[in-house]
Amino acid sequence: MTPKVLVFPGSVRSGSFNASLADAAARELAVLGADVTRLSLGDYPLPIMDEDLQAREGIPENAMKLGRQIAHHDAVFVACPEYNSSIPPLLKNAIDWVSRISKDGDRALKPWKGTLVALGSASNGRFAGARGLYHVRSVMMNVGAEVVTAQCSIGAAAKAFDASGTLIDERAAAALATTCRALVEQSRWRGMR
Repeated sequence: MTPKVLVFPGSVRSGSFNASLADAAARELAVLGADVTRLSLGDYPLPIMDEDLQAREGIPENAMKLGRQIAHHDAVFVACPEYNSSIPPLLKNAIDWVSRISKDGDRALKPWKGTLVALGSASNGRFAGARGLYHVRSVMMNVGAEVVTAQCSIGAAAKAFDASGTLIDERAAAALATTCRALVEQSRWRGMR
């Protein structure tokens, strides 16, 4: 089985370390035999999650499009920035809107429910974004995703990637490879059940 894996960073900042990590993860996942789709949350702009807005207008079309992408894949790799030791608002808002989806037309659709997710972070901070991953993991599990145990946190991110986007530090590269391998292997195992 060739797992279909969706990869995106939780940042749209120009020069984002986590966009670099998402690119590196996409390459690693492809080497491991996954069929990879790399997207940007910037292509799915959303209003701030608001139940009154949802009651008036329904789920925003961009949330539906993102939810369909998630549901169309076997697994997701999210490269997560850390904002004040926690989850960044762009990522949290996207997760929240997609979690509100319960149907697509007449068909039931819960994009996060049972979705296999791997997490990584890249930061210049001493903790390499690991504190934020704790919160992302909690939120993802709360919306029904199954988060793999392995994760990677890349420190000194401004100097972590070479000109081609490859991780320079061998331990960081190994952590990314381990995380991606866990995601692919668990996806394949699920496909055989």
